[in-house]
Amino acid sequence: MATKVHMEALSPTMEEGQVVKWLKEEGDAVTQGDILAEIETDKATMELVARGDGVLRKILVAEGVAAPVGDVIAIIAAGDEDIAELVAGLGGGSAATNGGAAVPAGEAGAGQDVEAAGAATPAAAPAGSPATGTAATASGRVKASPLAKRLAGELGLDIRAVQGSGPGGRVIRRDIEAAAAAAASVPAVTPAVTVPAAAPGEDFEDLPLSQMRKTVARRLTESLGPVPHFFLTVDVDMTRALAARVRVNELLAAQGARASLNDMVIKAAAVALTHHPDCNAWWQGDSIRRFSRVHIGVAVAVPDGLITPVVTDAHAKGLGQISTEVRELAGRAREKKLQPHEYTGSTFSISNLGMFGIEEFTAVINPPEAGIIAVGAVEERPVAVDGEVVVQPRMRITMSCDHRVIDGAQGARFLATLKSFLEEPAAILI
Repeated sequence: MATKVHMEALSPTMEEGQVVKWLKEEGDAVTQGDILAEIETDKATMELVARGDGVLRKILVAEGVAAPVGDVIAIIAAGDEDIAELVAGLGGGSAATNGGAAVPAGEAGAGQDVEAAGAATPAAAPAGSPATGTAATASGRVKASPLAKRLAGELGLDIRAVQGSGPGGRVIRRDIEAAAAAAASVPAVTPAVTVPAAAPGEDFEDLPLSQMRKTVARRLTESLGPVPHFFLTVDVDMTRALAARVRVNELLAAQGARASLNDMVIKAAAVALTHHPDCNAWWQGDSIRRFSRVHIGVAVAVPDGLITPVVTDAHAKGLGQISTEVRELAGRAREKKLQPHEYTGSTFSISNLGMFGIEEFTAVINPPEAGIIAVGAVEERPVAVDGEVVVQPRMRITMSCDHRVIDGAQGARFLATLKSFLEEPAAILI
């Protein structure tokens, strides 16, 4: 009996997934538990496993195409089983193929990599020279699939110099992969700094939304509108924190670790939250969930948007351990290899744009959490101390509060404790 392969919910917030790569081809034998495909969710790239035995008879969703959770994206059946009626019932009877993968009829050439099975792999055009047969229109715009454009951007390739092998000379995924492989075999030459000219007649480009960007848009809409935000800001003297960081890193050097100021903020905020559990809470609609453990979500910028890996029990960990975990989590986040338990369950979040020179900003709360702090850059600024003007390294921290959970006085007391820990870091390091 045929087994329908569904687009599964591979993350807690996933509503649709995009097929990054099929690891099995039509006609391949499949055993339950085999990895069928790599699926891009709203947070990471996950593996889709087979739920039945047989042969992968039909692929219904092509690489680079998204499908809602629950949709059938392939069929596993016995080699001699008649699946024509099943395929027709799923709307796959008149689909164009993508190397064996189906593309819904009427959409071929409208964003998918439509390739003829068995077509020869193209060679890359020399860098900086127009490729013979490039998919450029008369206006100078390059014909390429969204997936090919995204890959070219990630790999730093000029898509106008890539020869297309798709319909009408369209640049598709395998063209980019071939060009990247060819470029890797050529010794790198440092180019002169130039400003790329816009393609003639091309005023704008419509970019398809990644699964992560769709989720970011939805989550922000759910937060900033329905959640009643208010904001509190403190200005922190970082003199002792900077000195403490130097000493801490001398001690951590033997372990191969190195703490950043952001790691110190994570630790200080986590310990402060144990003193102010009203701020370490979730809004539950008809109740407030107050946590005794502190799990800090750390905002990490990735090419498609933003993700918040979680440092669990941050209040109980040393700076060396926090530093190591943050770097490992951030690395896997950028590679889209985080597991769901690594980016869910945070009780409070931190966003830091100080490394970009941002002095002060406000962050949007990540529901159901009740608070998030936005950390700015450390800057030398003149301040009045005992009637005299002195220059100190200062840092602004702004807390966004959900007023349904945190009142102004509660948020202010938390920030005062956080400020005291950063201005006297011995309180959290001993």
